[in-house]
Order: sequence, then structure tokens, then C-alpha cells
Amino acid sequence: MAQVKDAHLDAILNTFNALEERLSDPSVTADPDRLTSLSRERARLEPTVRLIQQFRQTRDQLEDLQVGIASEHDPELLSALKDEKQSLEHTYASLDEELQIAMLPRDASAGKNVIVEIRGGTGGDEAALFARDLFRMYTRFLEKRGIEFEVLDISETGLNGVKEAVFIVRGPDAYDLLHQEAGVHRVQRVPETEASGRIHTSACTVAVMPEADESELNLRNEDIRVDVFRASGAGGQHVNRTESAVRLTHIPTGIVVSMQDEKSQHKNRAKAMQILAARLAEKQRAEEHAVMAAEKKAQVGSGDRSDKIRTYNYPQNRVTDHRINYTAHNLDQIMEGALDDLISALLQEKRQKLLAELNGA
Repeated sequence: MAQVKDAHLDAILNTFNALEERLSDPSVTADPDRLTSLSRERARLEPTVRLIQQFRQTRDQLEDLQVGIASEHDPELLSALKDEKQSLEHTYASLDEELQIAMLPRDASAGKNVIVEIRGGTGGDEAALFARDLFRMYTRFLEKRGIEFEVLDISETGLNGVKEAVFIVRGPDAYDLLHQEAGVHRVQRVPETEASGRIHTSACTVAVMPEADESELNLRNEDIRVDVFRASGAGGQHVNRTESAVRLTHIPTGIVVSMQDEKSQHKNRAKAMQILAARLAEKQRAEEHAVMAAEKKAQVGSGDRSDKIRTYNYPQNRVTDHRINYTAHNLDQIMEGALDDLISALLQEKRQKLLAELNGA
């Protein structure tokens, strides 16, 4: 593996120092949006800066040891110095590899909050039941890792299934951990609704969209039609009595978002705006980049069973991610939120591909 170049490391350190200076500027601290953006960038660079400092400190120690070895004549001390040098060389190589990974091109959405949408696809009632199970799997995973999330909307079916679940995940690791969950998830099992015991195959779609700032999209009030109506379904006394539900229609694109989860019209509107902004940003990215448009189509697909990224096979307690040929036989634990190994395998595969591209360039 090629060694990182000092010029690249200096560029990162200079960028980090410049960020720190800007963050102390009163004009920046008075601008919340700019402060948030610069603070996010600083937080992203800080671990790499620490790595650079460790890398250079280890290199200096190796150089000092080399001088000591060249001038040492005592056999016992010389042996000890050589052992120390060997250990430091191993540390140096590890830090070099970590730095190369840290310096890989990052997705523009890295570090952002994400909005996750789970929808039942092929399979009717069983698909809705599986959507419920996926929603539970992800929320259990987030709870175990102490990652903040908020349910924005959930539409239940009469059989305790979920037609659609939408939630936002907050924190610097949200995008990295979840963006590769986007796609069609297929399940093979005996449905709760099946009396004969036959195994059925159903599917759900998962979309993962980085949260968008309204300011990024230049959303104009005149482009958004707001309709209010009485909520329907479960929800307590306010249902059908107050016009708390909100439907937003983005007139230029025709994108529609409805929200009735909260008793407050104001809260429903705020949540609907979050989802609308994320969907518009996703559409904008797809239009600006043809590659991303193809990726989005592959990500969500049609919801058909054949268009899948992962299969959950209950009879064999097996989960298979078809993108990286990963198979595990602990489906029962995975459905309880034990996604760490699977997500780590996906991230490792992605890093290896990027490193291969970088070193082959």
C-alpha cells in the first residue's frame, strides 16, 4: 500500500486550522446555519487530524530510534532498540492504512441526519407485517447504539402491519451506518396469516434520504400548497374533530406529503416539511447526476421480489446480503437489532473498493 504524502496531510491540517479560525469569528457565531455547517465539517476532520498527529509522532520516534541503533554498541541495548523499532514499524504501518482510509473521498451526505422510509411491497398483508418487523429491527439497532431517532409518520394496517413507516435518524454516524440499507428487502417465511403453513416470499422497500435544509433548496412558499383536514384512523379524541392533519403539495414537482401523526397542526406541518425537503433534495441530486438517478432506481426499485439487496430466510434462520455475498445464520438476533456485523461488512467492502480504485489510479 502506498504511503500517504506529506503535502496531503499538510492540506488537511491547514483546512482544519482555517476552520477553527472561522468558528471563532463573531460573524460566523451569529449565523446559525453557517455555524452548523462549519462545526459539522470540523467534527468530520478532527479524527483525521488526530491520526495525522499520531502518524507523524510515530515517524519521528522511528527516526530517533534509527539514529540510536546506528550509534549503539551494547548488544543487549541494541537488541532492545531493534525490538522497539519493529513494534513501532507495525504501529506506523497501521496508522498509514488508517490515514489512507480516512482520506478516501467522502460522500457529500456523510455526517448528515437521514430520513428512512419503509414501505410494504409485493406480498399484501405479509409485506406489511414484514415492514413492521424491519421498522422494529432498525429502531432496536439504533436504541442499542444510543443513536437518536424520531418517528415522523407510521401508517398501520388492520392486521398490526405497517403500510409505511418514516423516521429521522440524527447524529454524525447516521448516514454512514444506514445509507447502504436502501433497497428491496425480501423475506421468506410462513406468514402469520397463513393457516396451511406454506412458506411465502414477500418484499419491502427501504429508502434512505439525507436530511435537507430548506435553505439549501430555496423552497418558496408560493410553490407549496398547504391543505388541512381532519385526521383519520387511530389517534384519540382529536381524530375527526379538529383539522390537525396537513398535506403539502410541491406544485413544480407534484410531490405530496401528508402528515397526521401529531395532534398539533403546526407539528404535523413541520414534520411534513422535513420529509418534503428530503424528497426534493433527493430528486434534485438525481436530476443533477445521472449516476445518482440510476443509483436511486436501483436503491428503491419496484418493490418486486426479484429486485432485492437482501433476503431474510426464517426457516433456515439465515440472512444474505446479495451485494457482498454475506451470509449469517443469526437472523433471530438480527431482527432484534444485531446489525453491527452486517453493516461493518458492508462498510469494509466499500472501503476496500475505494482503496483499490485509489491505489490503482
